[in-house]
Amino acid sequence: MKTKVRKIGNSLGIVLPKEAIQAMKVREGSELYITEAPEDSIRITPSNENFKRTLDVARRGMDRYRNALRELAK
Repeated sequence: MKTKVRKIGNSLGIVLPKEAIQAMKVREGSELYITEAPEDSIRITPSNENFKRTLDVARRGMDRYRNALRELAK
């Protein structure tokens, strides 16, 4: 699937192709999460309760173990 970046007001945005909307099972007003992925790419994920909970747990863990994670990344 291919789309272009477009100017929307003072921002830039993309319009999702119909095939992407159908594959993600989203509709107007749905929340989407954009996360970093390997090799300068991103992942767009539709919001769902399991994903929200998983993201919340991950954020709490990263906050709690920030110093340890920073050391491990060296």
